Amino acid sequence: MTHDLANSLTGVSGILVTPFDAAGNVTPERQKQIVDRAVAAGVHVLTANGNTGEFYGLTTDEAVAMVQTAATHIAGRVPLVAGIGRGIRDACCLAEASATAGADALMIHQPPDPFVAPSGIVDYVRAIRDAGDDLPLILYLRNDNIGTAAIAEICAVPGVVGVKWATPNPMKLKSAMRAAPEHIIWTGGLAEVWAPAFYAVGARGFTSGLINVWPERSVAINAALEAGDYAIARTLIDGMQVFEDIRAEDQGGANVPGVKAALQLMREDCGEARPPAAWPLTEAQMTRLKGFMTKNGLIQ
Repeated sequence: MTHDLANSLTGVSGILVTPFDAAGNVTPERQKQIVDRAVAAGVHVLTANGNTGEFYGLTTDEAVAMVQTAATHIAGRVPLVAGIGRGIRDACCLAEASATAGADALMIHQPPDPFVAPSGIVDYVRAIRDAGDDLPLILYLRNDNIGTAAIAEICAVPGVVGVKWATPNPMKLKSAMRAAPEHIIWTGGLAEVWAPAFYAVGARGFTSGLINVWPERSVAINAALEAGDYAIARTLIDGMQVFEDIRAEDQGGANVPGVKAALQLMREDCGEARPPAAWPLTEAQMTRLKGFMTKNGLIQ
């Protein structure tokens, strides 16, 4: 199926969890119910091997298995974006495997290497593009300290179509949007709670880990923002704020644990979050999470 990727990226980009069994091994088949629920709710894009998918906690072989299975579960119903990153050889291996699996685009995690040169990122992106059979590229920007000029240069690499902006700096986002090529699609990369601020400076769409649990709410927030109804969007966000507050705790270390604990409460056990995540949640966090899930009818 041919997808309008550009239009889809202005919607909800759901970041799928990676399920594990009791022994800590990946169990991709447990992801199917999550995928089906998200697609049925109207989530526009699904991403395998994103940060909510514990990308940096997976081996390259595990990441390959997850993108292959996600492609099977999605079965062309919505675009599949595959997360790519780490060392250049692993990144290229995963890019090639993701293209073969049927991914519609590659999301390039910003290199965490302590010695990253802006010019080196350009080379990194080009190498991944070539290995990934020239699939469209989406940059996942979590550190804007490389500067506006460098961001614009990376966006100008042929094949780059979008940026997921994941720093809490809307004005830097605005500057980057002005400096970069006009065709780039700018999407909020800090989930629902930051989406109104990013929309206000011209971004559209947002990433979401909530879609694993409550995709209908994510889709409703996006619809409100697309309609320019910030009042409704804020009300809908207020109703899921507790979930994101929990995930932001422990310096963000509760991000994946919050999602996996919620799935366990829904009797969709996807296993533990791998270290160094803050697993398990504290008793106080679980009390708040259960209250949120019960209040919104996600559990009885």
